[in-house]
Amino acid sequence: MMKKINTLLYTMLQGIKNIFRNKWFSLASVATIAACLFLFGAFYAVVANFQHIVNKIQEEVYITVFFVEGTSQERMEEIHQMIDSREEVSKTEFRSADYEWEIFSSESLKGHAESFTENPLEGMDNVRAYMKDVSKQEDLVTYIQSIPDVDHVNQSLVLANTLTGVNGLVSYVFVGIIVILLIVSVFLISNTVSIGISVRSEEINIMKYIGATDFFVRAPFVLEGMIIGLVGAGIPLVVIYNAYNRLSEYVVDRFPMLSDILNFLPVEDVFLFLTPVSLAVGIGIGFFGSMSTVRKHLDV
Repeated sequence: MMKKINTLLYTMLQGIKNIFRNKWFSLASVATIAACLFLFGAFYAVVANFQHIVNKIQEEVYITVFFVEGTSQERMEEIHQMIDSREEVSKTEFRSADYEWEIFSSESLKGHAESFTENPLEGMDNVRAYMKDVSKQEDLVTYIQSIPDVDHVNQSLVLANTLTGVNGLVSYVFVGIIVILLIVSVFLISNTVSIGISVRSEEINIMKYIGATDFFVRAPFVLEGMIIGLVGAGIPLVVIYNAYNRLSEYVVDRFPMLSDILNFLPVEDVFLFLTPVSLAVGIGIGFFGSMSTVRKHLDV
């Protein structure tokens, strides 16, 4: 047991020593990982808030279902329940012809509705169905149009296609940028560990000559890479956290008229995902970058 503890302590000590032996390359690796994960974090914060805004817009997108003239109230309510039970639908509301006229006259006629002796919207009872995901709007409309006693359905096809296309484009760009940043980080980590191996090549040969195990030789380099990755991930998290708070407060205070549009996500919601992912990515880059380099350069 004591031997295992000593081995672990030695591994940790050598890993830390490696970082300071190659301090300039270690700093370069930390800086590169920090820069990459800063861009990742900043880009994620922008994407998350953009999708939050898009989702808010999606919540206001609805289709309007009109009934065949003469459809009974009971049948309209039955169709209403059928639509409401659909998975694509977030909420529904039944709007009677009288209610529609009341809204229209109060908003558009400005007190001149008394000139109408009858409700000109008679027979325009309808159901509004709000979407969870606007990309499924066409499927929902196709289903509703197949229901007997449904006359026609008004939908926001252009808006739905636009929101779906923008979401898809942002996702592809996000993935592409992250892949490029990860490749750059792994490459620099590998170079740093390679230099560490070159510096200690004579010591490694002696260790192997006296019977050191593969793990005993490899572990310090792997730990070095993981520490570099951890530090490189921690720095941008602190920077982004403070910058996000200050920027969101500045925008809200300086441009209050945009508060309904630029409804920022709470920083806790952003970092609930960003913190574990950034730390895992940083440590993962360090681990796999150093492991692959050690396997390539050490004949053990």
